[in-house]
Amino acid sequence: MDVKNTPSYLYWLFCQFELITCSYLMEPWEKVLFYSFNLAMLGLLLYTTYICLAFHASSLKINPLKYKNTMSPFSLTPYSLLFTFHTLPV
Repeated sequence: MDVKNTPSYLYWLFCQFELITCSYLMEPWEKVLFYSFNLAMLGLLLYTTYICLAFHASSLKINPLKYKNTMSPFSLTPYSLLFTFHTLPV
């Protein structure tokens, strides 16, 4: 795809989105509400996905003693492969 055609392709995708959602029939203030709601839902979906992945990654149980002498000090440790998350004490 040419760089010159990229804006026209993005415009075509936006027109397809408006046709599918019938938002081309809306008034401007309705479009603002509709797009704001959709962006808020997308943001909540991405945030929830991030939180769930963080929870599942932090719940992995790796025994550090099992891997104590199998790695050199210059290689990655099992804990460096996991994310570090700050959670409230239970």
